[in-house]
Amino acid sequence: MKQTNDFVPRVSKLIGASIATKQELLRSAETLSMIAKVSELLVSALRQGGKVLLFGNGGSAADAQHIAAELVGRFAFNRPALPALALSVNSSSVTAIGNDQGFDQIFARQLEALARRGDVAIAISTSGNSINVINAVSKAKEMGLHTVALTGRPGGRLKNRVDHCICVPSEETPRIQECHTLIGHIISELVESEFYQDGHISGSQRSQQSGSHRRSL
Repeated sequence: MKQTNDFVPRVSKLIGASIATKQELLRSAETLSMIAKVSELLVSALRQGGKVLLFGNGGSAADAQHIAAELVGRFAFNRPALPALALSVNSSSVTAIGNDQGFDQIFARQLEALARRGDVAIAISTSGNSINVINAVSKAKEMGLHTVALTGRPGGRLKNRVDHCICVPSEETPRIQECHTLIGHIISELVESEFYQDGHISGSQRSQQSGSHRRSL
């Protein structure tokens, strides 16, 4: 059986690899600009009464749920909820659609039922090639949604099918997912701070949100 010290160099190497990917992300002015642009898109859509719908498979499904939770719950401080939904959470819908229409339709079918023009669809796929994610993006475009993708290099088939693609500079799934978590946190913080200040509706929002976000804190 290996001793704890035998793993220390590997632990150090893996942390270093994660940091290196984030440093490369930080050096990419194009990617930083895209993260800012997507954050602005969410703010604009939410101000106009839209919502955010997120989807992906496996670890990307977990990332979708994580981002949705940050928006609906809270990120940095207590405040009213923002409307976001991860499409992987309803196991009955996912399995019913998968059984009747096919696994490649599990997200597209839910968008057909739940989405409205002006909403934002965020597709998460480390490869950019997951067929059920691609089909959902096609449905989102057909319905007039804004489309965003979080992918890894080189972006796969999703890259040229969405309005905005945030492509992590790595081909390694764990490194891509680690950056997707970071990006999700950045977007959540920017959106939350734009809408609210220490839990209170910001001045620019007060007049636009007079009847919204009445949840008690």
